[in-house]
Amino acid sequence: MSQYRCADPSPIAMLRRLLLASLVATPAAAQTANWPVYHGNDDHTHYTTLSQISPANVKQLTVAWTFDTKDAFAGSEMQANPIVIDGVLYATTPKMQVIALNAASGQQIWRFDPLNGAPPTSRIRHRGVVVTGDRVLFNYRNRLYALDRNTGRPIRTFGDSGWIDLRQGLGRPVEGLSVSASTPGVVFGDLLIMGSTVPEQLPSAPGDIRAFDINTGALRWSFHTIPHPGEPGYETWPTDAWKIAGGANAWSGVTLDAARGMVFAATGSASYDFYGANRLGDNLYANSVIALDAKTGQRLWHYQVLKHDLWDRDLPAAPMLVTVQRDGRPVDALAQITKTGHTFLFDRVTGAPLFPIEPQPMPKQTLPGDQTSPTQSFPVSPPPFARQRLTRADLTRRTPAAYRAALKTFTEYNTPHPFTAPNGKGIIIYPGVDGGGEWGGPAFDPKTGLMYVNSNEMAWLLKLVPRSDASLYSANCAGCHGDARKGTAIGPSLLDIASRRSREQIAQMVREGTGRMPGFGGAMDGTAINDIVNYLVTGKDETKAKTAASPNPYALPYRTAYFDIFLDHEGYPGVKTPWGTLNAIDLNKGTIAWSIPFGEYPKLAAKGVRNTGTDSYGGAIVTENGLLIIAATTYDNKIRAYDKSNGKKLWEATLPFAGNATPSTYMVDGKQYIVIACGGGKNGAPSGGVYVAFALP
Repeated sequence: MSQYRCADPSPIAMLRRLLLASLVATPAAAQTANWPVYHGNDDHTHYTTLSQISPANVKQLTVAWTFDTKDAFAGSEMQANPIVIDGVLYATTPKMQVIALNAASGQQIWRFDPLNGAPPTSRIRHRGVVVTGDRVLFNYRNRLYALDRNTGRPIRTFGDSGWIDLRQGLGRPVEGLSVSASTPGVVFGDLLIMGSTVPEQLPSAPGDIRAFDINTGALRWSFHTIPHPGEPGYETWPTDAWKIAGGANAWSGVTLDAARGMVFAATGSASYDFYGANRLGDNLYANSVIALDAKTGQRLWHYQVLKHDLWDRDLPAAPMLVTVQRDGRPVDALAQITKTGHTFLFDRVTGAPLFPIEPQPMPKQTLPGDQTSPTQSFPVSPPPFARQRLTRADLTRRTPAAYRAALKTFTEYNTPHPFTAPNGKGIIIYPGVDGGGEWGGPAFDPKTGLMYVNSNEMAWLLKLVPRSDASLYSANCAGCHGDARKGTAIGPSLLDIASRRSREQIAQMVREGTGRMPGFGGAMDGTAINDIVNYLVTGKDETKAKTAASPNPYALPYRTAYFDIFLDHEGYPGVKTPWGTLNAIDLNKGTIAWSIPFGEYPKLAAKGVRNTGTDSYGGAIVTENGLLIIAATTYDNKIRAYDKSNGKKLWEATLPFAGNATPSTYMVDGKQYIVIACGGGKNGAPSGGVYVAFALP
């Protein structure tokens, strides 16, 4: 049985919990406003009409309460967007425990630990929970739990005594499958509709979009993002791809139009990210916007944004539902941002583009066995909100030494076109694999038609090499953790893993995977897994001799030799500033209304180098009365409020750790609060686990 823990066993605390539990079960009190779903509403617009906090008084905001989860660990990331209903806040912690807090005071009501106090085997990114009726739905790795909303205890009538296994129902052997969900789903009637997180290496699971019965956990429908025989799109993959291919998953969540009974998803690339000889073709429905019937899962329309992705250019955020003006009349639409900094706008019902989309010819050179798509398509309007091409003139000028270091890398990784295919010499991916746009997604103001999106301006470096001369570790693990086990921007260091995990725990991780990490239990025998564990524990690689006959049947001829952010010699981005921006885009006109640098590096700011911008993760909320409120920046630990009409900064406060999440805002007993998860941990930033709520004095 999973652990249920109360904060305080005293009689007074017990009485408090009973009172708060009764509050959960009764209608909202007067002057109480909720943040009931992920990103505030089913449209994912991050929009609120709450107005107590305004441009006139935002400078008076002070910390109302803080809550320390006390379970952050090195490399952890806490990215949850808290749900607040009737005075109770529901969220997750770095170790993937679920908490319920008094939203006015930050006091803990209950806490659920799916590991019964055991340490997590690895870092897991998680962005929140679903609260519906009497239950809280959340997942830990492959387990989707239903918890009692009043007590935090598993509801035994849901699945197997409170949980279901997300690896089931995918048409693959469960052994070795790694399936989880970093982003909460949506509720339509008695259905929970959700995407999933699956590995980006091979072996991987398919990214089916699925609907589960909220009451029982039973699978009600599945949409195959890697089509099965007889399904539309099957011809865009090799014949047997549906049996072994992975990815094409809606890891950033799904969006609901309840009135129309439609659910929308944006998918990622197919696995493996950077070499596609095993998946020749356009690979529909990877990198696609998909509209489904929420009752049945039947496809209504789709648009493939990128064909045969070789650059890890997932669609980074769930679709956003908006209403825009066309020819003097309102049109219900769908806006989709991309990692490349583009915004696609479609008619929500038909899928027809609202701005022209034009094909452009693409480079043809690839590694042997692969084949790129001859063309890719891009919207004519709005203009991209990220720079599109990296030239020598775009390299950093921070210092002469920084420029020389960047030029050396730029010359080594010669990349004549933004869509040059990965190769053995190396390429620069720009915009990078972290955007442009990222998973926080945009915010939208229905009064003005302005969409707000924070954008990253960092390039990434990628080099592939033949797999044939690699050790077991290099062939299967180095792509994320580096050949020297020192870690990369996408995988933690493994140099000290023996001090943090037992041999049994390491072996379990290799067998089962976690999140984006593949599970090799179905691809390697016990001897090969034991050899990898021995190497990780001792540092002595005795597995080279086994490489020629690699036991991994999913292994491709090429592997990732280097994959990381393009930095100068002092660890700052190798391109010109700004390194991150905040942008307002007019979706009625298809123009950019304003754009400003977003974020700073404290060490540079102390030397007078200000407004450089930084990478950012998490989104903004926009208020009807004129505010744009966002944390998100990686290194300066700030939350800021801007005038939404022009980008003028009105207020900022320092957080204990980076707020790489989207804030929530709500009202309890007549007071409006803004709360942000401060988890840090991204790209080497310190990790934390603190929720901070602000309010007016």
